[in-house]
Amino acid sequence: MRIAFLTAPEGVEEIELTAPWKAVEQKGWIPQLVSTEPGRVQAFRHLDKAGTYPVDHVLAGDTSDAFDALVLPGGVANPDALRMNERAVGFVRSFFEAGKPVAAICHAPWTLVEAGVVRGRTLTSWPSLATDIRNAGGTWVDEEVVVCHAAPAALVTSRKPDDLDAFGTVLVREFAESEQPSGGRRSSAAGS
Repeated sequence: MRIAFLTAPEGVEEIELTAPWKAVEQKGWIPQLVSTEPGRVQAFRHLDKAGTYPVDHVLAGDTSDAFDALVLPGGVANPDALRMNERAVGFVRSFFEAGKPVAAICHAPWTLVEAGVVRGRTLTSWPSLATDIRNAGGTWVDEEVVVCHAAPAALVTSRKPDDLDAFGTVLVREFAESEQPSGGRRSSAAGS
């Protein structure tokens, strides 16, 4: 499986990029850093600059066609920049339209709100996004990990870096289920 990790050129929370990346690699899948600009992505540890990471793929009107699943790391600046970029918003929306699984942590659901894909879904996030999610027609809950199987795509969400172990475990499980020939989808709408 090829897994897209979508980030803005600056502002991604480093651990929310690297921990799920490692979980994907440990499964034997291929993570790809996708961004709106070429070069390197500047990561942060909360408000302090951290490492930089090379961009594997630059968005240019892309859809989900080249990827099997999507991970949206958080950080405050990262999703705020992505939701203002039409290419990024369209890229995110294309995963839902294609029925491919998506995982988002912390502030990343801001991009989901902008893509118009939270209506009728149950999800979690950093608590300050609760009103935005509700206003977009979603149901916000305060849980470590939430899995929503509302058609057409599975959505895995978590609140914060403290939830990363569970987030990585659940996103790998859900992405693996999407590989199954029958689709492997359960009919429940939430829970992990």
